[in-house]
Amino acid sequence: MTTPRPKPLTDAEAVPRRPLLPAREDDALYRLLVESLRDYAIFALDATGCVVSWNPGAERFKGYRAHEIIGRHFSTFYPPAEIAAGKPEWELEVAARDGRFEDEGWRLRKDGSRFWANVVITALRAPDGTLLGFAKITRDLTERRLAEDKAIDDARRIAKSDEANRTKSDFLAAMSHELRTPLNAIGGYADLLLVGVGGEISEQQRQYLTRIRGSQQHLLAIINDLLNFSRVEAGQLVYDIGPTSMCEVLEMVTPMVIPQANAKGLEVVHPTGVQVIALADTAKVEQILINLLSNAVKFTPAGGRIELSCQRVGDRVALQVLDTGIGIPPGDLESIFEPFVQVGRSLTSPHEGTGLGLAISRDLAKAMHGELLVESTLGEGSRFTLWLPAYDPPDEPATPVK
Repeated sequence: MTTPRPKPLTDAEAVPRRPLLPAREDDALYRLLVESLRDYAIFALDATGCVVSWNPGAERFKGYRAHEIIGRHFSTFYPPAEIAAGKPEWELEVAARDGRFEDEGWRLRKDGSRFWANVVITALRAPDGTLLGFAKITRDLTERRLAEDKAIDDARRIAKSDEANRTKSDFLAAMSHELRTPLNAIGGYADLLLVGVGGEISEQQRQYLTRIRGSQQHLLAIINDLLNFSRVEAGQLVYDIGPTSMCEVLEMVTPMVIPQANAKGLEVVHPTGVQVIALADTAKVEQILINLLSNAVKFTPAGGRIELSCQRVGDRVALQVLDTGIGIPPGDLESIFEPFVQVGRSLTSPHEGTGLGLAISRDLAKAMHGELLVESTLGEGSRFTLWLPAYDPPDEPATPVK
């Protein structure tokens, strides 16, 4: 005798249904839900657009208490221009026709301040289709709107800045070309006269020509500084970063300043045979070192000393220029790296230049993932240190044993 299999349960029998709330309890739950939402303004309008209910969220960010707003037309929340254009009435027409209307725009609080609102208006109809009124839900999105506006303003400002930089760079490039040509001609003709191509010249004439040649070189250096600074600011410089021998850089650059140092009776000491390799752009390191050495010669009194050194410290390389010059006041140790700043410059000062050299040098160092620092004691001298990443050659693969 077989045992009869149990009859499968129907869906209605398998899943017990929760009894529906009585109408009064259902209404109370709905009111509790609406009144608990404080981040949303939820209220009802009659068929003409007048407010007939008001929740705490609406009071919180619109500022009206229920007794102050119920019975008034919802256009109270709209700016005057939109009221004049008939926008509130048009929104109700769309909601009545399509069943729903959604929009974002500026709305007004009781105190007259504006907030950016997301608004949803839903038509409420009786079973027979009669329009009873509207449900209106408003969210305050002012913070999001302000963040978006700020992002747009920042993008516009950056675009304008980039365009200004391009215009400036183009202007400086054209200016430098137009000025370099006659300046090079001046220097060339002065050199020809100095070597006697135009005939013998007197000692006084030689002095005049030497001053002309010096002024020409000074103007050319200013133009080059301006052009280089513009290119650095605009990010137009290309960096060829690779293994760079600090010893080779020192041997290349030091002879360039020896004549000026000898003319002032300065002693220049630099290491030889030091194998320190940095990961950098060789030409940019040379440019930085030329600027540091030129400043050391310029600001070190006759009979002083300039010492160069380079060493590896951990995973970085330190290239240093130490002088026994006039030093830098403690309060100016950072300002000397600002564009067009020359500490101690005055109308009677013999030190000339644009004040761009150190600004350019620090930017070049940063672009090579390094930094340029200074230590100084007023009246005793300064130490500039160029820090660069050290280079470690890759390990060679082991030779297989046969």
